[in-house]
Amino acid sequence: MDYKYIEQLMERYWRCETTLHEEDILRTFFSQEDVPAEFLPYKDLFVYGREQKESDALDDEFDRKVLGMIREDEPVKARTITMRQRLIPLFKAAAVVAIVLTLGNAIQTAIQPKDAQLQQTEVANTNQTREGLSVAKADSTHSDSLQSTTSQPQQQVIIK
Repeated sequence: MDYKYIEQLMERYWRCETTLHEEDILRTFFSQEDVPAEFLPYKDLFVYGREQKESDALDDEFDRKVLGMIREDEPVKARTITMRQRLIPLFKAAAVVAIVLTLGNAIQTAIQPKDAQLQQTEVANTNQTREGLSVAKADSTHSDSLQSTTSQPQQQVIIK
């Protein structure tokens, strides 16, 4: 038998010039039981594609599972958000600001010196003599030498 047409198709196949119809002709030729000895090395190449298509097909159960996952519609649950929930971030921010301001005021009063009036009353209280068991004298306290030399009281301005 003359297999020139098959040889030509094989040459065109290796140059990637065959059409789908011509490749189908080659697959049909190699799927026969009687293949000439010169074409036997190529038989596995063409038969493999046809056998593989039949054995690697996915079954119907796989299709059902995939379609079931795709078609599965979950109902959308509507959530109601109350005004309180909307304002929670604002409440948190206000609490942080209140804490910062409170700590700032506490630090400022701890660092800031006492008022001048409080200092003068403390000095006046220490200069008074007291009756009792104490032997300490009022002149043992330190007094400011500048204030004793000037007769006019100095005014101090304290900015809070």
